[in-house]
Amino acid sequence: MKGAILLPSLLLLLLTLLTGVCPRRPEEKYVRAGEMVALQCPRYRGYDHGDGRLIWASHTTQEKDLTSDMSSAEQMEMGVLVHGRSLVILNASVNHHGNYSCSQGNASRKYWFKLMVYTTRTREYEEKTTYPMTCNTPESCTLTCPDVNIPAENIPDITTSGTIWHKKADSSLTASYFSSVKENDGGVYTCTRSYLYHGQIYNMTSTVKLEVQPEKKPKKLAEITSPRMSEVFPVDLGSTVMIDCQAVAYSEFDEVFWLMDGSFVTRDNSSPVFYNFTQGPGKNKLIASLVFKKVSKEDLLKNYTCMLQCESQPSSYVFINLVQKPRPAYVSLSLGIVCFVVVMVSTVVIYVKFKINITLFLRDTLGCHRRTSDGKSYDAFLMCYKSDTDAGLNDDDRKWLESVMEEKFSYSLCLFDRDVLPGRAVQEAVLDCVQQSRTVVLVPSSSDPGPGAGFLSVIHEALVERQTDLVFIRTEATEVWRSGSLSEALQLLSEAGDCVTWKGVSSMSPSSSFWKQLRYYLPAPQNASKIRLLPK
Repeated sequence: MKGAILLPSLLLLLLTLLTGVCPRRPEEKYVRAGEMVALQCPRYRGYDHGDGRLIWASHTTQEKDLTSDMSSAEQMEMGVLVHGRSLVILNASVNHHGNYSCSQGNASRKYWFKLMVYTTRTREYEEKTTYPMTCNTPESCTLTCPDVNIPAENIPDITTSGTIWHKKADSSLTASYFSSVKENDGGVYTCTRSYLYHGQIYNMTSTVKLEVQPEKKPKKLAEITSPRMSEVFPVDLGSTVMIDCQAVAYSEFDEVFWLMDGSFVTRDNSSPVFYNFTQGPGKNKLIASLVFKKVSKEDLLKNYTCMLQCESQPSSYVFINLVQKPRPAYVSLSLGIVCFVVVMVSTVVIYVKFKINITLFLRDTLGCHRRTSDGKSYDAFLMCYKSDTDAGLNDDDRKWLESVMEEKFSYSLCLFDRDVLPGRAVQEAVLDCVQQSRTVVLVPSSSDPGPGAGFLSVIHEALVERQTDLVFIRTEATEVWRSGSLSEALQLLSEAGDCVTWKGVSSMSPSSSFWKQLRYYLPAPQNASKIRLLPK
């Protein structure tokens, strides 16, 4: 199959190179194996040269002139029938899959067909060969079998044997006419045309998808009567509209009808715009109803005239124009409110999700942060305490923490082992560090470089009294937190402040989530101009 498809494509390319004429895109035809299909050569300028001889050619496996190179018997053996502008394939098979062309007079100008033969009902085949149809309840409805790829009526020896209908998933025959169609009549139908040729029956099957819609009742806008000579009607695009024009007849020869841009409006109700004529309760009352099945923008651009043609006096007119109804103010207001709510909700969601990044960006790039003159000497008091487990920060991690805060982010730190003068009372020194710092940062340590865990209760009392912020650094040993083994003072401190988790190596990078959270909870450094990059 792939070779059969590739060869015709190469032939088309070779034809283009040799003749300098680029063949137009082939017209695609779809058929199931075992069914009949007919190709009709169009009468287009460039393909029709008067009385020139029309030539059909097959390009399925190799180029073959079906008109000159084959006799009627050979055509019958191949399963094709050539008659004038028609090429009929009686029983399609995979051997017929490929390209065909017709030309007349100038052989370099050809009209191309691409025949697609399907051995199974694939999804692509169903989509290409299913035709929609719509009926309204409770009107009458007649199923129409599509006139697609059918043989011409003037081909000798081919006669039609009628059409039968089936509803999908129902093997029994069904009628094609519904006197009063119902919703459950909708569905997929197949119509099978049968043709007799030399004692053999050949079939063609098409699919029709019937959609049954509820009855559409025309909306009566108003009555128009003389002497109102003009009227403007607001309408909704896409709606069904009926406009009544009433007139009083002076004789039996008087007539009322509608004009559209000066031309008569049809009374054929299959047209998008038509009119109905009725006679009122009185014998001299005439009513012509102009009906729009679905008002379009083009209908708004046209002028409509109801004309009363009289025998005994001059004719009278009523002029009609359609305008689109303005959108109600509450619709625009509702849309505005909805848009505002969507924007607000989106803003809140974005801020909640990215509040840390947004805050740090505003602080570092634009300098947007709260500036206070609280008289504090340090941005933070970094207090280390001996962890009850081995999960605290080791000396290297602790020194890295201090170094990044001071050298990279320019925080002014109070370190107990560096900034407290020797000889001072420990409790007094701790309280003084708390007093001089804007925030206290508690760091669990595997060693005990600070004043020790015994002063945690003192820290808690000082924080409560002085209302100093607290940031509590913890490690990934979450089982300790769940076990309830923390001391009472440490438990109170962990609940009073903001918690940040140290995750070892992954937290060492200044761009890690640990540093973003820690900086978010800490106030902006008092001397931000000192920020610089650390060597890696």
